[in-house]
Amino acid sequence: MAIRAGVITVSDKGSRGEREDLSGKEIIRMLSAIDAIVEATVIIPDETVEIEKTLIDYADGKKLDLILTTGGTGVSPRDLTPDATLAVIDKEVPGMGEAMRRESAAITPHAMISRAVAGIRGRTLIVNLPGSPKGVRENLSVVLPALKHAIEKIQGDDRDCAV
Repeated sequence: MAIRAGVITVSDKGSRGEREDLSGKEIIRMLSAIDAIVEATVIIPDETVEIEKTLIDYADGKKLDLILTTGGTGVSPRDLTPDATLAVIDKEVPGMGEAMRRESAAITPHAMISRAVAGIRGRTLIVNLPGSPKGVRENLSVVLPALKHAIEKIQGDDRDCAV
């Protein structure tokens, strides 16, 4: 099964062309390890309505299997990605966020202020990642091995998990 993916970079500066999207490029590079096909990418500002609208379009309109966001996962006033994600998902997958924070905490104490979430909308898995290439590498490497299995389960695979 090829995973159909989308990458959403949430960045005010990036959306204005004032910063190159290195984090989105890093996600695309890393997804090649699991043979995912990135079908959609976009850079949008840190605006709740814009984030929600794009998540819904990627999940419901484009019917992607996986959406990875980068940026807006911290505690600054403009960090709105987790809030927008929680507003549009049907179910949260807390283990992914917990695993990313746990592994990142071994590298930096700043991991404890990450608010990144993961969840399911319909048949789509959505995972929030930090907004730096280093943060993307550290966090995506934690959940990458579980993505294919998670997506298969979300989409109705009824095989036993512990086979």
